[in-house]
Amino acid sequence: MNYPFWNIPHIGSGWVIGMIAIFHVMISQFAVGGGLYLPVAERKAMRMADAEMRAGWLKQLVSHSKFFLILTGVFGTVSGVGIWFAIGLTNPEATSTLIHNFVFGWAMEWVFFLVELATAAVYYYTWNRVDPKLHLKVGWVYAGASAATLIIINGILTFMLTPGGTWLAVAGTGHEASKFWNAFFNPTYWPSLFLRTGVCTSLAGIWALITSSRMNGEKEPALKSMLVQWSVKWLVPSFVATPFLLVWYLFMVPASQRALLTLGIDTINSGTFSTVTRISLIIIITSATIVGVAYFLAFRNPTDFNLSHAMAVLLLGLIATGAGEYGREMLRKPFVIGEWMYSNGVRVPYVERINAQGYLANTNWVWNGSNSSYSRGEAIFRGECGACHTLDGYRPLRQLLSGRDRDSIRNFVVMLHEHKPDSPYRRFMPPMVGTDQDVNDLTDYLNAQVNPPQPAGQKPTLTAQR
Repeated sequence: MNYPFWNIPHIGSGWVIGMIAIFHVMISQFAVGGGLYLPVAERKAMRMADAEMRAGWLKQLVSHSKFFLILTGVFGTVSGVGIWFAIGLTNPEATSTLIHNFVFGWAMEWVFFLVELATAAVYYYTWNRVDPKLHLKVGWVYAGASAATLIIINGILTFMLTPGGTWLAVAGTGHEASKFWNAFFNPTYWPSLFLRTGVCTSLAGIWALITSSRMNGEKEPALKSMLVQWSVKWLVPSFVATPFLLVWYLFMVPASQRALLTLGIDTINSGTFSTVTRISLIIIITSATIVGVAYFLAFRNPTDFNLSHAMAVLLLGLIATGAGEYGREMLRKPFVIGEWMYSNGVRVPYVERINAQGYLANTNWVWNGSNSSYSRGEAIFRGECGACHTLDGYRPLRQLLSGRDRDSIRNFVVMLHEHKPDSPYRRFMPPMVGTDQDVNDLTDYLNAQVNPPQPAGQKPTLTAQR
């Protein structure tokens, strides 16, 4: 445990990342798709023969570009910084690995991001102030810069699931950066890139429905109908291609991770870690609902399509996007970086050494002046369990271990420590690493949480037997 533990009661530190990331992804992927939507729409308007329709279309694009600038330039930027803050505190080991291996990738992404911010502002503030052809070129520059950020970020995100055999062969030697491109263009890079591109175009249409839904259908029926129906069409490519791209993506995922889907299907009735499968069902259901709502409420009746309808589509898009991101995270279990680092920050090759030396052998992050089994167990809990579990909130261990005595709790910890191939937890939980003393210390701490000692003089509660 090289870093202190960031304790977030009840929800856990992982969900801090999750809540920020889901919000950020909805905006950042709109920044990519919307960055393409704007110049394509402007180009379409410039080619219109009807001057009145062209003027109305461009007026609506000015309004949409202002909405786009505020949403992506303010909320997207702030939430992006929030993700960096959260991941650095929640899993500093994994963050350090990403920075050391992709420092130049991050640098390139930041350069393109600065270009994004600048051109988005220039694009909005130069409407009707510069030559239309020059203004359109600014839009295309933004579209290219935002696409470049997606291309770079996708490589780093997919690396965390499938770093690839070439990178894993040199991992831990200090020469990982020499395999930068192998790690970047990892096995799931291309299917993920196409999937995300489809999501970006869909979100461009969904967010455009928000602004176009506010148009007055009685005063401008033809213009609103044209904009609403054109925005709906941006959802079509993604929904047609996604099933095929998803099959391609899952085919490139290691068999050990695909087994999480099988586990979910096998146990969906009893509820034993069927999260990945249930998320997949949520994505399918919400996506199908989006298609239905967009077609019947927007495409078929564009003039009656109002803001409440658009917000419903946006909410469904948020659910689908959030479920997809959560599913991607869950698919990595029990790793945070596939085959290299477990979700609690323990490196796979270090397991044997930690089992021999002890988990706390090389850490300063224990309570000063205390060598009790309880305090050591608490430090082990925070380092090995706290990344995914809380005591009373999200994935609560008190609830999981409720009703067990100390021997039963120890048997559970031993099972996690041995990490045998037939263990029901092996597919999605890292091993509990450390010596026998560490096993006992963690057992003592968990037992004290589940079966707290009664105050002196208090009589035990009698339970009637039936």
